[in-house]
Amino acid sequence: MAARSIASLTISFGLVSIPVKLYSATESSKAISFNMLHKTCGSRLKQQYLCIKEEIPVAREDIVKGYEFAKDQYVRFTPEELKAMEEAGTQTADITEFVPIESIDPVYFDKAYYLGPDKGGSKAYWLLAEAMKTTGRVALAKYAARGKQYLVMLRPVEGGLVMQQLLYADEVRSISEVGVEPESVKDAELKLAKMLVDQSASDAFHPEAYEDEVKKRIQEQLKRKIETGEEISAAPRPKSGEVIDLMDALRKSLAKTSSPSRKGNGGTAERKPAKRAARNGAEKRAARR
Repeated sequence: MAARSIASLTISFGLVSIPVKLYSATESSKAISFNMLHKTCGSRLKQQYLCIKEEIPVAREDIVKGYEFAKDQYVRFTPEELKAMEEAGTQTADITEFVPIESIDPVYFDKAYYLGPDKGGSKAYWLLAEAMKTTGRVALAKYAARGKQYLVMLRPVEGGLVMQQLLYADEVRSISEVGVEPESVKDAELKLAKMLVDQSASDAFHPEAYEDEVKKRIQEQLKRKIETGEEISAAPRPKSGEVIDLMDALRKSLAKTSSPSRKGNGGTAERKPAKRAARNGAEKRAARR
C-alpha cells in the first residue's frame, strides 16, 4: 500500500525552492499496546485529572496551564499567551550549511521522515540529492511546524531523501556526566577481542536479519490466550553472572563464533581451514604472553 503524506513543505536551497511531501519513516502502529480495563466488568477506563488539594476530579474546561518557577509556585498562562510564544509555521526548511555526515554524532538523531518530490519539484529534488551524494555531505536546516522550531538534517539515501530531526545541543547530555574512568587494555586481551570482532564482522547492516523476539513471543502468547483463554506464565530465564576471567571469556566466545554458521548477518559464514588454523595459532601465542 502506498504511503500517505503527512505534510507538505518547501526546501530552500539557495535561491532554489523545492516543494516536497513529508512521509513518516517509522510505524508506531506496529507496537503492541494494552488498554486499561475495569477489573470487575471489563470496560475500558477513562483518564481523569484530579486536584491534589481538593481531591476532586477537574473538568477539562476548568484546566489552565502554568509554569513552576519555584517549589509549588506557578505563573499561569492563557491559551492566547501560549499561542503568542509559538513559532510561526512557515512550512519551509531553510538549509543553513552542508557538513560531512560523519561529523554528526548519532546521539543527536531523533525522528526520521522520508521526503518525496511534490508537483514541479522533481528535478530540483534529485539535483539536491545528487549534489549531496557526490560531495559526501548532508544538509542542516531549520524547520518550523506545530509552533516549534526544529533542527533537521537532509541526507540522500537509495531512492530519495530523508529528513532526520536532530536534538539541540542542550538536549544531549555529555558522557562525562557518567563518570567513566579509563582503564588500560592488555595486548593479549586486545588481540583476542580483535579476533572475535573479525569473526563476527559483516560488510553491511542488514536490518531484515534481525527480529524483535520479545514482540514475536508476546504475539504468540496473545494468540494462544485469545484462542484458548490459557493463562500466560513467564518462561525461565538463563542465569547471568559477572565475568571474572576476561581471557577465558574471550577464548570461549571465539570457540563459539568459530562454528560453521552464526546469526546476525542474514547468512552462513564458513571459515577456510588454513585461516582458522592461523587464527588458532595466533590465539595460542596471545595467551602465552
